[in-house]
Amino acid sequence: MLTEPNYIQKFQAVIALTTEYCAPLKVEDHIPQPVEFVSPPKWHLGHTTWFFEEFILKKYSAGYQEFHPDFSYMFNSYYNTVGKRVLRANRGNMSRPTLEEVHQYRSHVDDATLRLLQSSLKSDELKALIDIGINHEQQHQELLLTDLKYILGHNPLFPPYRDGFTLTSDTNDDHGWIRVDAGLYNIGADHSGFSYDNEHSSHQVYLDAFEISNSLVTNAEYLEFINDDGYKRHELWLDEGWAWVTNQNISAPMYWHKIEGQWYNYTLSGLRELIPEAILSHISHYEAAAFAEWKRERLPTEFEWEAASDQINWGKRWEHTASAYLPYPGFKKPDGAVGEYNGKFMMNQMVLRGASCATSPDHSRNTYRNFFHPNMQWQFSGIRLVKK
Repeated sequence: MLTEPNYIQKFQAVIALTTEYCAPLKVEDHIPQPVEFVSPPKWHLGHTTWFFEEFILKKYSAGYQEFHPDFSYMFNSYYNTVGKRVLRANRGNMSRPTLEEVHQYRSHVDDATLRLLQSSLKSDELKALIDIGINHEQQHQELLLTDLKYILGHNPLFPPYRDGFTLTSDTNDDHGWIRVDAGLYNIGADHSGFSYDNEHSSHQVYLDAFEISNSLVTNAEYLEFINDDGYKRHELWLDEGWAWVTNQNISAPMYWHKIEGQWYNYTLSGLRELIPEAILSHISHYEAAAFAEWKRERLPTEFEWEAASDQINWGKRWEHTASAYLPYPGFKKPDGAVGEYNGKFMMNQMVLRGASCATSPDHSRNTYRNFFHPNMQWQFSGIRLVKK
């Protein structure tokens, strides 16, 4: 847990980064919601602000005045404990409140939160909530970038967010295979620093020996899969994955476009020629599993990934695993609304490990468990293989 002076520094750094990410945007960029799973930037600004107001200021800041009585309804995400909320699919319909009003809301809450942080933080419960609030905003900073990329990347003009800001031109620094011996391995977070409830309880898992790649799959490697009719060969795909490919007419990773025989991909700096040696990105679990089958290899389990994490170079892409998102032994949901943060999503989702090029600074650790439905492509996700 952070010390009291560090709470102020960390909070200021985090809200400043959110402001920096939104600086290149026009008012119009803050509003669109092309699909249900993408939230507009204006909503992200309001929601991260609401989190501090709802869970911290209303309870712990004496005399705090709520900014607007409707904003809890507008910016609540999925917390049934808190009350009613706008349907997720309708977040793009919020022409009101205006962006200016959302910025006023943010200033109001940020100032009140700083005043609270400058006072004595006597409650361990309050400190824990501030930790969650800071980390929650960091999560939404990454979602802000991924959602914004979807919004701009599905604009027919392929407009750039910011020149030179691609996030997906990075390459592997290491290659080869790393052997991990059989044995018992400690999995999950201890209590030495911040972690989410789904990273607990720390426990031991026995693993057979395995070999894991020290590099992530590149665009060039994935092009070989495409050119070998990888999207047309049902035997490579999980049954649900094959249904997804055929029903949705999927034939390439998200943001890839073949124009006059040349492959391009949309980046946050606009449409660019595909860089063969760059690390593959925006790939679903279905695609990752099919590619592994084509290579006659497999995806690591999340336990194998964590056991190998000290030996591999990770952090450039969220890495697909073969593990379903389930509770660890001893997992306990916290009481109240905070208990809705992770536990209720432990169904029909797959675990991704590591971090990505869009992950906020100081927000990655080898016990972090990200999770998405297996058809989702819009995150900065990639593939690391294990030998069969």
